[in-house]
Formats: sequence, structure tokens, C-alpha cells
Amino acid sequence: QVQLVESGRGLVQPGGSLRLSCEASGSIYSIHDMGWYRQGSENQRTPVAELTASGLADYPDDSVKGRLTISRGDSKWSVILEMNNLVPADTGVYYCHARSVVTVAQEFKYEIWGQGTQVNVSS
Repeated sequence: QVQLVESGRGLVQPGGSLRLSCEASGSIYSIHDMGWYRQGSENQRTPVAELTASGLADYPDDSVKGRLTISRGDSKWSVILEMNNLVPADTGVYYCHARSVVTVAQEFKYEIWGQGTQVNVSS
């Protein structure tokens, strides 16, 4: 079974920085892309940043461009979200997400979610 484990929750002041990490564990054959979604006060999960297996990064949320950077972690199936110049609107639960996951046993999962990690930006 493939699982996503997140780390890096915290409370920061506006203008501060935070680093979130996510690692996929299990018998993984391939993952098409991994990324982060934010669930704010509106209670909807919206994509923040995505990274394909080939290394292409995308930031669907225009408000984070230039402030958040997604990159590959130390292991092949891990991603890091560097968050700089944080603003209160960045507050929310951040969920790691993996899309099109294939296991060594050739089982396919369209998507897998992490448990979520809380980020609070407040003075």
C-alpha cells in the first residue's frame, strides 16, 4: 500500500518562511506527479504546486508564484515545498497529493492523499 507522509507544519509570521516535505512510501513502480493542495477557510482543496516525475513544476495558484517553490526531495518519490514571504492567505491545511500511482504489483491508483499538515500565517 502506498502512503504519503508529510512534515513541516507550523505557525509563522507574515513574511516568514516554512518548508513542507512529503515522501511516498510503499512498493512504488511509478508516480506521474506529486504536489500540494491547500484547504483554507472555504473548505475546498485547491492545487498550489505540482511536480511531474520528469521534473516539470507547475503553480496553478497565481498567488504563490515567486514565493513558493516545489522540488524533488532526497528520495525519488518525495517533494519539498519551500514557502517564502508567507501571507495570511496562505493559511490552511496543506495536503500532499500523488497522481497516477502504479505499484510494483501493477496496481493503479488514480490519486493518493496525505493526512494534511497545518500552516498558520499570523502576526
